[in-house]
Amino acid sequence: MKLSTKVAELTQIIEPAVIACDVSLWGIEFVPQGRKSLLRIYIETLPEDRHTGRQVTIEDCASVTHQVSGVLDVHDPIAGEYMLEVSSPGLDRSLFSPEQLAMYVGEVVNLRLIHPIGEGNAKRRKVEGVLVSLIDHGIHIKTADNLEFDVLFDNIDKANLVYQFN
Repeated sequence: MKLSTKVAELTQIIEPAVIACDVSLWGIEFVPQGRKSLLRIYIETLPEDRHTGRQVTIEDCASVTHQVSGVLDVHDPIAGEYMLEVSSPGLDRSLFSPEQLAMYVGEVVNLRLIHPIGEGNAKRRKVEGVLVSLIDHGIHIKTADNLEFDVLFDNIDKANLVYQFN
């Protein structure tokens, strides 16, 4: 869950503009794609608004898009063309930080890892299972086939919540 230098730079530039729209910045994905890059911004309601049931609206996304576009035009942190997307994290939300992972202890998460974990034929770079707990510098996860792994935050390339139908 290590932020790239580019994402860290974009976060510093973008976060104040997002907060000015009365929502919080959930996370940023920056995907260079040759001549045209993709900048995806996820926004969430403010912590004090979550208990009221308020959710991110299309108007929130439009407001953030307008505000962030202006800030990016001034700072110009992205070389070349880029496409800007703004949305809520959704039900299968990407998780960008240890604090966000802590919010979902007991839930099923899907991880894409930088380096494989496990032994022998059980080595894998993709792991899905219940997020049992946070440990020093990582998480403890239990898969559906009862394998348990400790995964360091620095080894997590991408983490998503897996929506469970009840």
